Amino acid sequence: MTARLMPGGPVAEAVFADLAPRIDALVAGGHRPGLGTILVGGDSASAGYIRMKQNKAIEIGCTAPHIHLPEEATQADLEAAIREMNEADDVDGILVQYPVPQQINFDEALLTMDPDKDVDGLHPINMGRLALGMPGPVPCTPAGIEELLAFHEVPLSGREVVVLGRGTTLGRPLALLLSQKRPTANAAVTVVHTGVPDWERYTRRADVVIAAVGVPGILQPEHVKEGAAVVGGGVRYEGKRLLPDVDESVAEVAGAITPRVGGVGPTTIAMLFRNTVEAAERRAGTTSEETE
Repeated sequence: MTARLMPGGPVAEAVFADLAPRIDALVAGGHRPGLGTILVGGDSASAGYIRMKQNKAIEIGCTAPHIHLPEEATQADLEAAIREMNEADDVDGILVQYPVPQQINFDEALLTMDPDKDVDGLHPINMGRLALGMPGPVPCTPAGIEELLAFHEVPLSGREVVVLGRGTTLGRPLALLLSQKRPTANAAVTVVHTGVPDWERYTRRADVVIAAVGVPGILQPEHVKEGAAVVGGGVRYEGKRLLPDVDESVAEVAGAITPRVGGVGPTTIAMLFRNTVEAAERRAGTTSEETE
C-alpha cells in the first residue's frame, strides 16, 4: 500500500480564499486587519519566520506592525511591547515569536497579552474557552490539523484518534478540539506520550494517528494500523534540516499521510490569519456571516 498524500497547501489556499472577501468587507468598513509581531533578539530563523508572516499579511491586505527588541531585552521590555500592541488601534492580533532569549519567561509575558488579540490561542483564558467550547482564538496548529483532515475527507466522528504528544501548543489543545461535537470532529480521542511505556499499543489500533512530540522518526510503520490516516504535527530542526516525527516509511502502511514538507505548516499559517481576521471582525462589530 502507498498512502495518498494530504498536502497542506491546497487547504491553506481554500482558507485564504474564504478570508479574502471578509478582509475586503472590513477594509470597506474602515477597518483594515492588522497582525502585530514582536521579535526579541537576532535569531535568523525567527527573523525569517517573522518576515514570511509580514509578507503574507501585506499580500492578503492586512497591515503588519512590528516591534524588534534587542537580544538583551528584559522581561519588562517585552511586556511593555505587548502592552503597546494591546492598546494599538491598528493591531487586531499579536504574535510573540518563539523562542525568546533565556532571560525572558515566555509564559509570564503571555499573561500580559489581551486574550482577544492572542492569535496563537495560547493565553490561559483562550485555552479555557477551548476547554469549555466557547468562541475564541484556537491554537493554530491544532486548528490547521482539523481543517486539513476535513479538506482531505478523513472522517473523525465516532472514530478513534490517537494523539502522540501532550504539549500545550499542540497535543493537549488538539485533543480538546477533536473531541468536541462538530461535524469535522466528534472523535474518540486518546492522548499518549513518551512517558507511556507501551504507547504503540494505542497508535496501532487508531483510525487516525497524529504525531506531536518533536522526536524525529518516533512513529514507524509497525506503530500504525494498515490504512490509518497519519498526520505529522511534530518536527525538530538540525540546522536548517527539518526532521519530522513520522518516518517516511510509514507511507507504506498508512492509507493517507501528510508529506514530509508542506503538510501541517501551511495550514498553521492560514489559521494564524483566520484568527487575525476573526479578531478584526469582533473589534469592528461584524461577524463572518455578516461579511459573506
